[in-house]
Amino acid sequence: MTITDTYTSEFWPTATTEATVPFREGFTWYRVSGDLSSGMTPLVVLHGGPGCTHDYLLRLAALSDAKWGSRPVIHYDQIGNGRSSHHPQKGVDFWTPQLFLAELDNLLEHLKIADSYDLLGQSWGGMLAAEHAVLRPAGLNRLVIADSPASMPLWLAAAAELRAALPTGVNDTLLAHEAAGTTASSEYVAAVQVFNDRHVCRVVPNPPEVAASMAAIDLDPTVYQTMNGPSEFHVVGSLKDWSVVDRLPQISVPTLVISGYYDEATPATVQPYLDQIPDARPWVFAESAHLPHVEETESYLRVVASFLTGELMPTVVAVAE
Repeated sequence: MTITDTYTSEFWPTATTEATVPFREGFTWYRVSGDLSSGMTPLVVLHGGPGCTHDYLLRLAALSDAKWGSRPVIHYDQIGNGRSSHHPQKGVDFWTPQLFLAELDNLLEHLKIADSYDLLGQSWGGMLAAEHAVLRPAGLNRLVIADSPASMPLWLAAAAELRAALPTGVNDTLLAHEAAGTTASSEYVAAVQVFNDRHVCRVVPNPPEVAASMAAIDLDPTVYQTMNGPSEFHVVGSLKDWSVVDRLPQISVPTLVISGYYDEATPATVQPYLDQIPDARPWVFAESAHLPHVEETESYLRVVASFLTGELMPTVVAVAE
């Protein structure tokens, strides 16, 4: 399955390399922006979902520009998604965090960067990044966990509160269709969009690269529906009881914990990262929901670039007006 890139942006450069690497019964597609032989520490970007694609995170490729530090930036589509191999016949036992951890290790080894790299994970990608970091890989230098819960029970509790605050009747529609098992209905989809416009991406209509990632889930929902469920907040898949909270003290690298003021990853869902990781600091973007790299791109790039270069940075929690 392929996705045609019909969108362009001032924010990301053309890929230096696009290729695939064999993995298990298939392959992982990846792209590199910048020069891996430059001596600069590369940044590996983990997309969300699970079941999404790298497209909506392409603005981070701008970190390979001189303005932001000239570091190589690696995006990839996780197996089962986008330009990587698809396995719709596989069941729940195949789609596990351990599968995606092994895929990440395989890519690091293939690119010959396993001895030194930084990692940024967004949403599910941040959960995966935390799973990777608790293993204390020798080459990991810095970690960015963006818009990610430390546990799915915390995520679901937060989602219930956000849903209850939606306009009158919206949550009733969601609950009715979830109880009836009719989450594919147009009425349910429309109600989900109300939530998404508030707490996922406040840039409406969504930018083309975000729309491309959402469309990719529709093209093959295998991973998303198996591990997550029919929506961001109705999690009935294999991740519904996932948690990394009790293992977070094992993370031994400086960690930046990013979220948006209107994020579905609410303060309660990210607080364990700040409480349990020895060297963790927060940054909350005042005008953003779940995609601050899209909603406040320039500020996001500045903050992440500053953190990755090791510059001293105050702890900042922005407050919206």
